[in-house]
Amino acid sequence: MKRNDKKDLKSAIEATELQFNAEIAGSERLRVLILIGALGLEAILLMVIYFFYRQQYLRLFKTDLAFYAILIFIILIALYGMAARYFLEKKMHTFFHHRSVLGYLNVFSEITLLSGLFVFIVEYSGQPAILQAPASLTYFLFIILSTLRLDFRLSVFTGTLAALEYVAVSVYYSSESVNALSGGFYNYLTGMQYLGQGVLLLVSGVAAGFVADLIKKKILASWKNIRDKNEIIALFGQQISPQIADSILQNRDKLTGSRKNVCVMFLDIRGFTPFVESHRPEEVVTYLNTLFHFMIDSVMENDGAINQFLGDGFMATFGAPLSEGNISQKAVSASIDIIQKIRELNHSGEIPHTRIGIGLHYGEAIVGNIGSAVRKQYSITGNVVVMASRIEQLNKLWHTQLIISEEVYRELDEDIRSAFLLQKPVQLKGMNQPATLYVLNENN
Repeated sequence: MKRNDKKDLKSAIEATELQFNAEIAGSERLRVLILIGALGLEAILLMVIYFFYRQQYLRLFKTDLAFYAILIFIILIALYGMAARYFLEKKMHTFFHHRSVLGYLNVFSEITLLSGLFVFIVEYSGQPAILQAPASLTYFLFIILSTLRLDFRLSVFTGTLAALEYVAVSVYYSSESVNALSGGFYNYLTGMQYLGQGVLLLVSGVAAGFVADLIKKKILASWKNIRDKNEIIALFGQQISPQIADSILQNRDKLTGSRKNVCVMFLDIRGFTPFVESHRPEEVVTYLNTLFHFMIDSVMENDGAINQFLGDGFMATFGAPLSEGNISQKAVSASIDIIQKIRELNHSGEIPHTRIGIGLHYGEAIVGNIGSAVRKQYSITGNVVVMASRIEQLNKLWHTQLIISEEVYRELDEDIRSAFLLQKPVQLKGMNQPATLYVLNENN
């Protein structure tokens, strides 16, 4: 992996981590927003109930204190939530650096504030009945919303703390109350009711924890998928199409060293050296970019991958890292498409008169990641690469633009075969046996 690729990969990983942290912060902000909205709705409903049932309310609590205390509590929680939201927006870095401690502190503050409200109401009204009223279900609201923190332990802590504080307050005040008409059996049933609700709070906290953990795992899985895709892109650069990148993610084992049949393409621009000598560097770069732009598109549209650029040409592979369909046919289609586009550009005068040479060979190769953890490259090695290079060089001698081996020819459909002319067997440099080759008939 090149230095620039490593930087791109590091930047991609940092970007996805920031995105994940933003997701956590977004969930916390959403939790605060829902909490404020839910408590606001609760305040409205309480005022409606108080308006219609004020006499009954006063017979129970003897004073308006409980109603006003609940409203004050809701206002305090709303203000606390808005302060927390502001902190998240302005001090996000601090939040993530101390997220664990701040999370537990936040849970303790919210639950304890609610328990303190019940203590205050019972102390000043003398009526522990508030602990059996619907207002006590507010604990469940905090537990449900704890799932948005995406932390199993925080959800369990929320349920556990709510259960302990509710049971402690309820048992303490129920044991102090004396009801001569009810007797001990009534107090026993009341105590069981408090303990039962405490158990429900605890179980709800555990259930919320599992839900939070499941949501977090799904987010992490999506984040990992993005990170893996960034690694694939960093490894192959712009050599492969997005479709192949997606296929690689689903077939990771195909990246390891293995033997497989591939079709190798070598492409060379004819007369490039004289062109460089007679033109400015800027003109040379523009010329190469113009050619390589559509050449690379043709290769990638046919599921090929650019392995390396060779100054005035490149090496491409069809069938690796993944093989789909008739790879030799795709390689020939890409080659013919490139030749036709060059012919069109020559005819329109958009480029100086240009000819190329392409050599294709099909055979077994060793493919896979080669290198170290610092630098790694996806490599194609084997006799098939050498043969393709030797075949391409014959274009200079034969004044042709596309030569394919017999192995490639045998893989083609009949209609494509008719476009090629059989040549006499030729001895390639470094090869023991003569090679049977076919040349594209450009006169058709």
